[in-house]
Amino acid sequence: MTASLILASASQIRADLLRNAGIDFDIIPARIDEEMIRASLEAEGASPRDLADALAEFKARKISEKHPGSLVLGCDQVAELDQNVLSKPKDPEDARAQLAAMSGKVHRLLSAAVLYEDGKPIWRHVGLVRLKMRELSITYIDDYVDRNWDSIRHSVGAYKLEEEGVRLFAKVDGDYFNVLGLPLTELLSYLIVRGDLKI
Repeated sequence: MTASLILASASQIRADLLRNAGIDFDIIPARIDEEMIRASLEAEGASPRDLADALAEFKARKISEKHPGSLVLGCDQVAELDQNVLSKPKDPEDARAQLAAMSGKVHRLLSAAVLYEDGKPIWRHVGLVRLKMRELSITYIDDYVDRNWDSIRHSVGAYKLEEEGVRLFAKVDGDYFNVLGLPLTELLSYLIVRGDLKI
């Protein structure tokens, strides 16, 4: 990387994806009130796509303002079922309710990434994945949440596709990196075109 990159996220998976792609970066998580921003945007009728994009931008902007000269990457992921936004589960019961609602249905994951430089947005992308969940029994949902709560408590939709959560799905239509919360190939393409990454 010719420019310094800051990941404005505490997500271990996003950090691992960048690291595994050979990207040098620093981590400075953005501290924003996601719940307040989300509630405000939803009250204004923001779409799930716009919600993910706006939250990613808030994070990138906050860190970029304090680190001129660096590229700052903000990310956010939103799950949408029947035009309703799913959040990270508040507790195991909420996780069970979300999984029961998604059982047998298709839901969408929207993974937003926004790059800021010197306090201004220079690139953005929202990746879309459609996921068809299998019909799940209540017993399986209960057991799944009990086994995986520590891992899925910070995951939108109460599952992790890279873990046991893959068993929940009959079909996944879209880029796997978007499922993990980062449109990685699009980001790398932009950095290569800019000349920050060599190939």
